[in-house]
Amino acid sequence: MTYLIKLYPEITIKSRSVRQQMTRCLTSNIRNTLKRHDEGVRVRGRWDAIQVHLSPDLDPARARDAESALTRISGIHEILAAEEIQVDDLASIAEHVVPLWSPEIAGRRFRVKAKRRGQHDFSSMDLERYLGARLLEAAPDAQVDLTAPDVVVPVEITHNRLQLIRAKWPGLGGFPMGIQGQVLSLISGGFDSPVAAWRMMRRGVKSHFVFFNLGGPAHEAGVREVTHHLWQRYSASHNVHFISVPFEGVIGEILKTIPDGLMGVVLKRMMVRAASRIAERAGIPALVTGDAIAQVSSQTLSNLALIDDASPMPILRPLLTEDKQAIIDQARQIDTARHAEVMPEYCGVISKRPHVKADPAKVAEAEADFDFGVLDAAIEEAVTTRSNRLLERPAPVSDDALLVIDSPEALGSVEAPCVIDIRAPHEREDAPLELGRIPQLQIPFYELQERAPALDTDHHYLLFCDQGVMSRMQALHLMDRGLRHFGIYRRP
Repeated sequence: MTYLIKLYPEITIKSRSVRQQMTRCLTSNIRNTLKRHDEGVRVRGRWDAIQVHLSPDLDPARARDAESALTRISGIHEILAAEEIQVDDLASIAEHVVPLWSPEIAGRRFRVKAKRRGQHDFSSMDLERYLGARLLEAAPDAQVDLTAPDVVVPVEITHNRLQLIRAKWPGLGGFPMGIQGQVLSLISGGFDSPVAAWRMMRRGVKSHFVFFNLGGPAHEAGVREVTHHLWQRYSASHNVHFISVPFEGVIGEILKTIPDGLMGVVLKRMMVRAASRIAERAGIPALVTGDAIAQVSSQTLSNLALIDDASPMPILRPLLTEDKQAIIDQARQIDTARHAEVMPEYCGVISKRPHVKADPAKVAEAEADFDFGVLDAAIEEAVTTRSNRLLERPAPVSDDALLVIDSPEALGSVEAPCVIDIRAPHEREDAPLELGRIPQLQIPFYELQERAPALDTDHHYLLFCDQGVMSRMQALHLMDRGLRHFGIYRRP
């Protein structure tokens, strides 16, 4: 099967040299993507279209996969499935075109658009008029409309070969991947950040990913899945990197040193500081985030300006003016919503009264007490994975393996129980945990992973937090490390 790949209109209006460069890039991207489905694929760039030839003996299922992949390559406006047929004259052309297109134009306005290459006894206008007349004979209720047709009947003749268009699909649009350079996208696995990264990909920007791990292996596994999905479906022509930065220590330092109302802004500033240093080492010139104005307290204009101030390189925000529902709708369109819907909402710091307009002087004063050696250590411990190996890590421990106790009475069924309150100190003070004679420990979550191995193995430790999200992730993290005497306590 032959496919004609039509360039996105924004490519066709570029200067000749830029258009040629983009066409070469798109040709290479198509070849790299389709080789996964057909080793024998042939791709040839032309001025007005790119020709793709799949192997004639290719399995039909693999051919369908290749067709599907074409619809997700940025820079493509339309994909036309064409069949090449030898023709001798106008009558033989009509013999193939009319039966195929007459059902499509029945009761509708149409025009014929012909392109020719080579020497013929007829002009392109002659061909259009002849085919138009023959189509009207076959579909008498159709009408010719040269200015605003419902249907355009495409006909391409190269010497004595007719390219017969049998089907067509819309492409992704945008620019060829890699033509606009590269960025480092901050990704969390929710609705926003994958959509922001996808929008950059569609505009031809090669996107690497940085993830700030606040919840252990279970959190990272979910983010790896959505990142792999984005790469495989929309960026498979290029290998990119996924950088995981352990950020629990940074969270702990923020909770120790930063005033309550400034925690959210300072956390974002620490993230962009780390991301900027990682990007600078890799020669990446810009960051991308999923921020949208006023979606949360750290995303007011004044707070975004404070966050920008912590980065020496530009921070791009493709979703800045989007409504939340529009972002969710686009997440469903690109099939990342299913990942976001099951991803626990994990926030390392939740201020009681976050400042929507943080004072720059107070932020600077608060950060003066922060131990930046903790941030340096997190950056040094970052782990980089190539996109084609994202799913190779061992699966995290399943939730089914966790001991979950959901009432004080049920604690009596556990041998030697001990509840560990992993909330931050101010949360414990606001809502103390009352369990009678059941032993309790108070270990904030940001210290738990370090202190857990030293705890007495004769007890069953049940982790507690208000929402159950942090305790679940911490327990899974401990079990992944081989510490099997930890579970969860949920207050009824």
